[in-house]
Amino acid sequence: MTDTGNGAVGDGSTGQTCVVYGASELVVGPAGWEPADQNGGHTGVSHGDLEVIEDGALVAVDGRVEVVGETTTITREYPPENADVALDATGKAVVPGFVDPHTHAVFAGDRSDEFEAKLEGASYQELLAEGGGILRTVRATRDPSLETLVEALCAHLDVMLAHGTTTVEVKSGYGLDVETECRMLEAIDVADERHPVDLVATFLGAHAVPEGATADAYVDRVVEHQLPAVADQGIATYCDVFCEADVFSVGQSRRVLEAGLEYGLTPKVHAEELSHLGGAKLAAEVGAASADHLLYATDEDVQAMIEADVVPVLLPGTAFGLGEAYADARGMFEAGAPVALATDFNPNCHSRDMGFVQTLACLEMGLTPAEALLGSTVNAAAAIGRTDGTGTLSPGGPADLLVLEGPRYAQVAYRFDTTAVEQVLVNGTPVSTSVIANDGGETS
Repeated sequence: MTDTGNGAVGDGSTGQTCVVYGASELVVGPAGWEPADQNGGHTGVSHGDLEVIEDGALVAVDGRVEVVGETTTITREYPPENADVALDATGKAVVPGFVDPHTHAVFAGDRSDEFEAKLEGASYQELLAEGGGILRTVRATRDPSLETLVEALCAHLDVMLAHGTTTVEVKSGYGLDVETECRMLEAIDVADERHPVDLVATFLGAHAVPEGATADAYVDRVVEHQLPAVADQGIATYCDVFCEADVFSVGQSRRVLEAGLEYGLTPKVHAEELSHLGGAKLAAEVGAASADHLLYATDEDVQAMIEADVVPVLLPGTAFGLGEAYADARGMFEAGAPVALATDFNPNCHSRDMGFVQTLACLEMGLTPAEALLGSTVNAAAAIGRTDGTGTLSPGGPADLLVLEGPRYAQVAYRFDTTAVEQVLVNGTPVSTSVIANDGGETS
């Protein structure tokens, strides 16, 4: 990322010292957390223990956290008046920036009428069979220019940033052809340069079977044509697949993911969303970074993911929007899985607020506010390979942090009428959140 004109410099080379002090609660991250290169495994945690410093302070140098501790101790060594950026957080909680590890934020068109159709009884599968759903968005997304897609993505990122999200995974998947899939990935890359939010790109060519093709024939096209072009482009980090009944079978999904591995793309899997097919175990077998959705995952699936270090990414906004049952987050946490949370922002799940995701995780999935916060920060970062301290405020990690309007971190899940986020810092620099955040308006 580069300077966006709003004071944010995204490469960490700000040359600045930032001191945040007086925080009623400074949430450093999970207790006992260590970077992956020290503990040898994923950085997600399976319990709700947080390291919270009362009357806490943080110092960031060149965009990275230098030290955390009690305000009296920190400000004695690092006087705020000598800092380039000094922020008095008295009476406010400070938490890590949110990480959203599953979105489909590059798209064109509108499907609000399908929301009405679902209320009248139409199922997701019925809409897709009639050419709606994903295929409708594919038709709308193939026409716009690169710049149009970039502008639309940046507008969504504005809203996410205002609600506290500082790192976002974004998938392709609304092209289903070489040209559009690569244009979507290029839009993600350009937006990453322009916007203070840090983006991670995922190739999802196997998102649906396009009109006029069979699943087998389309998998041939993904493997033989799309993957080589995506690899040559060099933007995507991950290769995802929608492993679901009447979309891509376990065998077809395996073929796509193993081909992606040959091109250096780490697997991800849309698994057990609408039925139990075997996608979660597939994710474990191919060494996926994450398996996502998991509404129909079994205890056996969860154990296989734990043993393979696959992060379960749960998407409560999707269940909320579809009126479906929620994934068993409570059971996964108690089994020892590092549960992550995400918005699944897409035309069928118009949610850009990780705070509301945490509310749903608490009220509908049985998590505590601490567990929901972990799932939206360090565990979410593990799901997209950000093992450098992203999602924590541990020394050495990026100084991406949120100052809340209230004194406790629980304000995030507690407040679902408006965002609890008052100020966002990216790499230790305050960024503009001038979006009319509470009604989804555009930037001022």
